[in-house]
Amino acid sequence: MTERTGIVQRGLYFDEFAVGDVYVHRPGRTATETDNVLFSSLTMNAQALHLDAAYAATQPFGQRLMNSMWTLATMVGASVGQLTQGTLVAQLGLSDIAFPAPLFHGDTLYTETEVLAVRASASRPGQGIVTLRHTGRNQHGEVVATATRVALMWRADAAPEAQGETS
Repeated sequence: MTERTGIVQRGLYFDEFAVGDVYVHRPGRTATETDNVLFSSLTMNAQALHLDAAYAATQPFGQRLMNSMWTLATMVGASVGQLTQGTLVAQLGLSDIAFPAPLFHGDTLYTETEVLAVRASASRPGQGIVTLRHTGRNQHGEVVATATRVALMWRADAAPEAQGETS
């Protein structure tokens, strides 16, 4: 009988990213009223458009909107297992964030990520900078959120695991 080795799921190392690649993250995430109320409350966002059904019914969309920061966080989070789990050094920034259409309770958020740029770090040997474009769509294919994310990633040969370190 052969000894089995555990398989650790991880994201991609800097060396594995290629400009133009598009990653489709599944499963999607169906937004719930609980998600909206809890996230809005935890972040001290008392916006009536998220929490007050009677008020929201009188506004242009006619119902409560999902908190856009929940949408952004969930969209980025959907990419972690496939792209950055265990291979990220640090998130350097988010930019070009837009919410072109609303997301409502009961909608399902589907995310994909395109690699926009890849470059070795000039100041951090063994690491590289990857620019990613996240796009979130609802179940009808309508774009509800976009964001550009810049991440500092380990190179495969310099990652702590490559040096024999474990956490």
